[in-house]
Amino acid sequence: MADLVVGVGLRDGVGAAAVVTAVRSAIAEIDASPTDVVALATLDRKAAELAVVRAAAELGVPVLGFTAAELAAASVPNPSARVAAVVGTPSVAEAAAILGSGGGELVARKRARDGVTVALARTV
Repeated sequence: MADLVVGVGLRDGVGAAAVVTAVRSAIAEIDASPTDVVALATLDRKAAELAVVRAAAELGVPVLGFTAAELAAASVPNPSARVAAVVGTPSVAEAAAILGSGGGELVARKRARDGVTVALARTV
């Protein structure tokens, strides 16, 4: 199952280890490999956070950042009013995965673990 983009949302103060653990757990759940991941995608203002940058470096992939408006325009199965109130978009992980994959299929809906939310989409 190659060419996966991992959409990542995270609380402030979360470390890189928690991001990597959440990513590895999500890809294992769909019987994929870390080598199938081609990028991490997130809210633009989170893209430069140390936890995201370090996690991407450990996984050997780039980080893609999207504005809240771009993320809000994506159609997702699990929007959240709470997330919208905090960051200005009803979805970060699912929307970022979809946008980062070029509009690909969401193969794993969002799941949260230790302050990190991830979703997976296959690139088109």
